[in-house]
Amino acid sequence: MMRLVLTLLAAFALPAARTMAADTAPAFVHDGQLVLCTNPTLPPMTFVNGTDTTDVGGMDLDLAALLAAQWHAHLVVKTMDFDGLFPSLNAERCALVISGVLEQEARLKNYDAVPYLATSLAVVALNGTAPITRMTDLAGQTIAMQSGTSYAARIEQENAALRAQGRPPIVIQQYESEDQAVQQVLIGRAHAFISQDVELYYRQKQLGGKVAVIFRPDYPGYRQFAVYIRKDPHDRDVLAQAITTLRTNGQLATLAAKWGISGIHQATFDAKHAAPRFDFATFFNALISKAFLRGAAITLVMALLSHITAIVISVPMALVMNGRRSVLQPIFGAYVAVFRAAPTLLQLLFIWNALPQFFPIFREHWFTPFLASWISLSINESAYQVEINRAALRAVDPAQSLAAGALGMKPAQVFRHVILPQALRIALPPTVNDFITLLKTTSLASVISLQELLAVTQIQVARSFEFTEYYAAALIYYLAMVFFFLFIQKRMDRHFAWADREKATAHAA
Repeated sequence: MMRLVLTLLAAFALPAARTMAADTAPAFVHDGQLVLCTNPTLPPMTFVNGTDTTDVGGMDLDLAALLAAQWHAHLVVKTMDFDGLFPSLNAERCALVISGVLEQEARLKNYDAVPYLATSLAVVALNGTAPITRMTDLAGQTIAMQSGTSYAARIEQENAALRAQGRPPIVIQQYESEDQAVQQVLIGRAHAFISQDVELYYRQKQLGGKVAVIFRPDYPGYRQFAVYIRKDPHDRDVLAQAITTLRTNGQLATLAAKWGISGIHQATFDAKHAAPRFDFATFFNALISKAFLRGAAITLVMALLSHITAIVISVPMALVMNGRRSVLQPIFGAYVAVFRAAPTLLQLLFIWNALPQFFPIFREHWFTPFLASWISLSINESAYQVEINRAALRAVDPAQSLAAGALGMKPAQVFRHVILPQALRIALPPTVNDFITLLKTTSLASVISLQELLAVTQIQVARSFEFTEYYAAALIYYLAMVFFFLFIQKRMDRHFAWADREKATAHAA
């Protein structure tokens, strides 16, 4: 009888225990994985911890690892541009965003958030700049900041007050990454930049005492960094409990100490650690680094694949649009008009961030930034290539087709032996020029986290603040690739030339 009672109790207790265990696990942990979205350009919160772009570190990464450990999950990190963090969270490409993002009311309307670290806003200018006592003292001055953040909207509130007083507004300049905003102050283009104090403590040695905090505005909504998740009361409670546990057992304080996030570091702003104007060792190391070689390879492969795909798409479209009237002509015409008119960057963002909203299949792991970039750039480039091919085909004298037909050649033979060689010669120069433009356009794919050459450069600059050295290394790679294809273009021009003028003149004589 006792055994029967214990069996019945176990039968009821086991499901209850499983339910309690399920209640303590967030729903966004799937298949034992916790997927994090972060932007690796904000040391010490999250950044590339060395020359290997896959080696991402920082306090936010350590925090995510501790959360994953609490939930017995494997941490998967996805790096991307700051502007892509919340669209990726919406598209369910990741479970949470931890990237030095402030807890703000505007964001809380669409997402849940749990704060984990105190911070404050700081206005930073060149060392020796006179401190100010209020933001309106910056009237008429240029202020740099990272795009995608809420800084610009907050400064606009100050500008509204300035305009009401008849005073000039603060001039806002926004840049893709934090390091680019800092650079504007260092070169004298901007009077100051806006950032959070935690980054400044970490940057002190890199900046070499060149900058100083001139004001700390105490704005609501700029006092806490937070972990963001999709709206879900249960998941928020579980996340809040996990953060509380880390704060109670001292692990959050340990992380803050590890990454130098403390007000006691403010005193070392005055320390001088000025770096040389140009560090040749850094420049040459970048040139031969695996990160730059891999970034250049991705840039080249992406450009080649996209252009080949664009040509394959554009040739039949050009033939149809140059042929007899058909129902396909207005459709192809609309295709060309739309994709030539829409900015390439917008197309990239739409395919990467908007498609998953409509078609969940694009949320799967197979839909990588490389594939999304390939699709987007191919479609965009094909719209331009259609016009190049149409113009080349039209430039061939129709009388030659008639003459070839009179000699008994079939239409396919006429196209292959008469029209195509001449059209190819005409289309070649603009096609190669378009490819070179595409080669440089691939840099836009960095916004959807494709680690091409420019993205690698920006990540290294954000890590080290050695602007000139890494930009110069990237320039060498781009020049080498472009000059190579210009050389190929000249060789192809000679190969497809109809006649050599000197030889023709000699024969005529």
